[in-house]
Amino acid sequence: MPANLILGGGGFHHVCVKTRDWAATMRFYCAGLGCTEKIAWGAGPKRAVMLDTGDGNYLEVFEDPEWAPAPQGPICHFALRTTRLDAVVAHLRTLDVKITVEPRDVTIRTTNGAGEVPVRIAFCEGPNGESVELLQNTLT
Repeated sequence: MPANLILGGGGFHHVCVKTRDWAATMRFYCAGLGCTEKIAWGAGPKRAVMLDTGDGNYLEVFEDPEWAPAPQGPICHFALRTTRLDAVVAHLRTLDVKITVEPRDVTIRTTNGAGEVPVRIAFCEGPNGESVELLQNTLT
């Protein structure tokens, strides 16, 4: 992949979510999705963590007991890449995670001449109301 010429390498680093329920959030992202703690700072009830999603991209979590999420918030969703979508969804079901879009195959019909891009996707809801897409493909 070519480097981002403006950013000097660039690439995705992290998405940040806030939580009022630290334990449920850590269970979902670590036990549910296999993320691991890279760095952590602060102390409850105002702690934070950078969770490695598996390839050096991160999910940052800030604890804030007073936080009230805005309806629909400014972020529609964030996507985590996977090579085992159906197994991940089955695992999340064992943790009673709400699956909001069942696993399905979708073909993105591009408008920029890149051709058709087949993907397999599913969506689930995180413990803070965040929408998490699970995406499996080989072209993007």
